[in-house]
Amino acid sequence: MNRVQPIRDKQTVKDIFDYLYEKKKRNGIMYAIGIYMGLRISDILPLRVRDAKKQYFYFREKKTGKEKRIPINRFIRKLLDDYIKDKKDYECLFRSPRKNANEPISRQQAYKIISDAGRKFGLQDGIGTHTMRKTFGYHYYKKTKDVATLMELFNHSHESITLRYIGITQDTISQVYKNIDLLE
Repeated sequence: MNRVQPIRDKQTVKDIFDYLYEKKKRNGIMYAIGIYMGLRISDILPLRVRDAKKQYFYFREKKTGKEKRIPINRFIRKLLDDYIKDKKDYECLFRSPRKNANEPISRQQAYKIISDAGRKFGLQDGIGTHTMRKTFGYHYYKKTKDVATLMELFNHSHESITLRYIGITQDTISQVYKNIDLLE
């Protein structure tokens, strides 16, 4: 499996949301939760309508087993309120289209949704479901330079791990090569 990258261009982040939401609300909301909350897809897909009615998403992370309580911001709240108004509490938020199945879409289907949308906007390589989490981290860091909070959110033990994870280390290395002018 290739390493995925964050979406560095804010307009592309917005364009992908608009495209996914217009095509199918379920997919746009899944993407919005991923980029606004930095959650892993394994923690997004099991969400139920009853979870979306609260002020927080409260769950135990699949990967780490740690409990998380994440407030639902105004933008996500508005999307969710519209999306769930005619749904039952027990229904999966990201329900599979299979008849009579109250199961979420698969991780593979989520990957296909995100990677296809990325390709539509010229992101050929390194795009997948984990891109949403890394995009959250990348843009949070660019705005705040607060690596300590990101380390806590992502459960990383060192700044260098977090910076490499969100693509900042690669950006810095790329700038070195772009700016060298030894023979000019």
